[in-house]
Amino acid sequence: LQVFLVEKTGRRSLFLAGLMGMLISAVVMTVGLVLLSEFAWMSYVSMVAIFLFVIFFEVGPGPIPWFIVAELFSQGPRPAAIAVAGFCNWACNFIVGMCFQYIADLCGPYVFAIFAALLLVFFLFAYFKVPETKGKSFEEIAAVFRRKKLPAKAMTELEDLRGSEDA
Repeated sequence: LQVFLVEKTGRRSLFLAGLMGMLISAVVMTVGLVLLSEFAWMSYVSMVAIFLFVIFFEVGPGPIPWFIVAELFSQGPRPAAIAVAGFCNWACNFIVGMCFQYIADLCGPYVFAIFAALLLVFFLFAYFKVPETKGKSFEEIAAVFRRKKLPAKAMTELEDLRGSEDA
């Protein structure tokens, strides 16, 4: 199902929607935990927020980075890039899993505010730096990054090869 959804809507928009949904869910979880002692029904709000958090993760930040990493690198460095991405993914999962209880003990009901703040940073980074890769070749994606770093007159390798054929 995710593959069809990604192809229809695009990687970047799903990634951003997932991050924003997770951010809102984390804020709702924080509010639910803070108000739990005053309103017993806040436990249900918190549970719904947790389910939504997981759903939004599965729509965006769970699978989309695997698509994007595979599309951002050419055939040569792609296996190394995927290995580094996998290592970072599992290392962060391990750190969160090992440290969450200690952070929860320190922060109390505000523990998910940390996640909300990080999700805001991730959302802003993705909004300004992550390109849409749907339907684009590696050369087109690389050209997007080159335009941001090189002067407008810089040529891609493909354009350079075409130019030498015309001469």
